[in-house]
Amino acid sequence: MRYEHTAIPDAEIPVAVEPVFQHVVTTYVSEANKTASMWRAVPDALLDYKPHPKTNPIRTILVHQLLSERRFFAQFVGTDEPPVEELLPSGDAPPVAAYIDKYVWLCRRRLSQFAAGTSPWWLEPRPFFGGLVRERIWIFWRRVLHTCHHRTQVQAWLRQAGHEPVPAIYGPSGDVKWDEADPTYSLEAARRGG
Repeated sequence: MRYEHTAIPDAEIPVAVEPVFQHVVTTYVSEANKTASMWRAVPDALLDYKPHPKTNPIRTILVHQLLSERRFFAQFVGTDEPPVEELLPSGDAPPVAAYIDKYVWLCRRRLSQFAAGTSPWWLEPRPFFGGLVRERIWIFWRRVLHTCHHRTQVQAWLRQAGHEPVPAIYGPSGDVKWDEADPTYSLEAARRGG
């Protein structure tokens, strides 16, 4: 999939000290780029939009992403994270670009730490919510999935607000198409590959 903007280009992806973990670093960058692209689609005028009184507005979702990802990585994965006071953009109603800048800055800070991870480091048991103990790599992947969830929230809120185009999460969408895309919407397509 091609994005109009790439926050962290491939040339800036560090090489993992153990090749078996290169996919972790590369996937983290890919997911960060998808999140930044989704956020870029949010007009400043829709930051406080929420489709239902019981849902959070888009701005709260962005704030939660910044704060919870920092906590998640610091507390459970054990990465070195900046002080909480540095996480959010300044002002009462910062523009979308300020949230993106903070998000990409935080993602870049983590890359060298992930690339430096060895097998013992990635497989080390760590505390998790509810008294669970899980391997660091399991916790990492849980965070990636959680980020996807918030990216999908933003996409859905944009659609409900009537904003177009709405970026794709993965692959083609109602607004985003490309020639090489091969979505699986039929039994015939599902049979490809055996």
